[in-house]
Amino acid sequence: MNNLKNHHRKSIRLLGYDYSQAGLYFITLCTHDRLPLFGSIIERAMIFSEVGKIAQEEWQKTKTIRSHIVLHEFVIMPNHFHAIVETVGAHCMRPDSPDIEQTKQGRVQRAPTLGDVVRGYKSAVTKRVRNLNGLPDFKIWQRNYYEHIIRNETAYLKIAEYIQTNPQRWLEDTYYV
Repeated sequence: MNNLKNHHRKSIRLLGYDYSQAGLYFITLCTHDRLPLFGSIIERAMIFSEVGKIAQEEWQKTKTIRSHIVLHEFVIMPNHFHAIVETVGAHCMRPDSPDIEQTKQGRVQRAPTLGDVVRGYKSAVTKRVRNLNGLPDFKIWQRNYYEHIIRNETAYLKIAEYIQTNPQRWLEDTYYV
């Protein structure tokens, strides 16, 4: 018998916040069981594994796939990924809104939310890694992700510096294993 209480996860998102609105977000995605799938830090620099190269390529593709986002600083670490993502005018759903994109098939499509961006990225990386390894059930990602709403320039600059210097501080990193 399924017990729904055992399967309900508490949301870590800010209650009442509209994640489809334009804004800047600091996100962290972790690998499943925090395994160092993306490579290793050698002499304070990230050296990518094949999986790490895929993770980097798919993040770069994100900006071309989703026109309503801007990618800022990011870093791929051995077992996690940090990025600043900007959503641009994504909350309006009216067909005549500039926030709505007409697809080639003529369908109206809303601009992506932060969750859409993360979900699409994780899915793309997972598909490519599973094909590379021939392991259809191989788990890449921890469930969910961490996010922080960036509310001002001071916070943005502090987070950007944290991302840029993350490989140099690997031994002190929260995610170091």
